[in-house]
Amino acid sequence: MKVTVLIPGVLRTATDGASHVDVDVPEPATLGGALDVLANAYPGLDRRLRDERATLRRYVNFYVNGEECRRLDGPATPLPAGAEIQILPSVAGG
Repeated sequence: MKVTVLIPGVLRTATDGASHVDVDVPEPATLGGALDVLANAYPGLDRRLRDERATLRRYVNFYVNGEECRRLDGPATPLPAGAEIQILPSVAGG
């Protein structure tokens, strides 16, 4: 099943400048499954999104069709066909 992952500017160096990536996710499609497929295509991106245990990084927010996934099922959040995943890393400054 195809889904679209929106890549923020700060992470585009890991996707060769792509602002979005379409990935084919095996059924049953989940956020974690989409991130697995994305990690295979762009290994440098995965370490910015998940830790060694494939847990979502604390300061990166993931939205599935506009809904924050931590309020849903985290990496187990189901993806409908044509879902849009938005990645928003936190920006800190002082």
